[in-house]
Amino acid sequence: MTRWTTTVPGDKSLTHRALMLAALADGACRVEAALDAGDPRTTAAALAGLGVDVAWKTGMVTVRPRAGQPFVSPTEPIDCGNSGTTARLLLGVVAGLPVTATFTGDASLRGRPMRRVTDPLTEMGACIEELNGPDRLPLRIRGGNLHPVEYETPVASAQIKSAILLAGLTGGVEVRLCEPGVSRDHTERMLRSLGVDLEVEGHSVRLRSPGHRLPAFRFTVPGDPSSAAFLLAAGVLAGVPVNVEQVGLNPTRIGFVPVFERLGIAVGVEVMGEELGEPFGRLSVDPPATLHPVTVDPAEIPSLIDEIPVLAVLASRAEGVSVMQGVAELRVKESDRLALIAANLRALGGEAVAGPDRLEISGCAPVPGGVVETGNDHRLAMAFALLDLVPGAEVGLNERTSPRVSFPGFFEALDEVRRRAG
Repeated sequence: MTRWTTTVPGDKSLTHRALMLAALADGACRVEAALDAGDPRTTAAALAGLGVDVAWKTGMVTVRPRAGQPFVSPTEPIDCGNSGTTARLLLGVVAGLPVTATFTGDASLRGRPMRRVTDPLTEMGACIEELNGPDRLPLRIRGGNLHPVEYETPVASAQIKSAILLAGLTGGVEVRLCEPGVSRDHTERMLRSLGVDLEVEGHSVRLRSPGHRLPAFRFTVPGDPSSAAFLLAAGVLAGVPVNVEQVGLNPTRIGFVPVFERLGIAVGVEVMGEELGEPFGRLSVDPPATLHPVTVDPAEIPSLIDEIPVLAVLASRAEGVSVMQGVAELRVKESDRLALIAANLRALGGEAVAGPDRLEISGCAPVPGGVVETGNDHRLAMAFALLDLVPGAEVGLNERTSPRVSFPGFFEALDEVRRRAG
């Protein structure tokens, strides 16, 4: 069968960070191939509300920071929509500046925990007021006058780490933090590439000599490896060999690759270049004849947390019982992903059990059939849509709009896989 070569939209995590760092730069910045979807647009609107000139055109975003003081106090609350990255990272940015702002979001985001970020920012000296109950948005923050901090994060989290580092950067104070495990390192890579004095050793990060404006930059956003994982899995289920080009290959983002390989899927990884410290290149798969059950350990979870839904779907087609441990974080994503993964696999005729921190899937169920409740969660909608590629399957979704958050054109891509499978 002819190999399908394709690309995926720009990486969501990198788009968020590129826009925020551009707003802190000493001159106009260009962010090319930015993910033009709901969450990054939310970040762009939030920056505009803070006084930054953000011009979004097809294929490119131009960010022109304010001269002198980067941000101003907004006249209206900053609406972070459904984007936890927007809320948590911008709280860190604002914490170091003489700005007062109120952050809110949609019903889903207002139900997600915030003290994991606001506790260390408060310890650094930011004044944060919870306006509608503990540990939740909306929040009012008054930044500036921070002091150095040494902080141990309760969980390995790129959002916590990034918020603290960005607060240290804008507040001009040294920061040292230690995590219990590996988390995504996009913020560290980008800051170091822009000349920030950042020391990384194991799970410890130290920001030294902060406080200066970043240099203006131009950045081409690599394709999102999380989105690529869905197309690779689509090829596996449909029996179509797939190449995904120009995709981000940050080691902290492709933890799903060794799990794919344990499932019996041969994955090719080829680095072809680097942008702001971020490697990019090609991912490829050749569909196997059968899939094997897997065990995923807690230490692996931070590098594949967004791919758990697609791994669960693949595991449901393997011959045997798969177990994923250390997955409690899935309960506080855009939905309770852990509960919905198990419930939807059962609704389609499979067997799955979700515990507080564990997911168990009995694979090789009958041909899947039924309607999936996505919880308006893009990762769940995309993952379960893949099962409709299984020969004879009849899988429907209760909604098809949520994938626009991270992968506009996802269903068109699935149609192309289906066409190639014949």
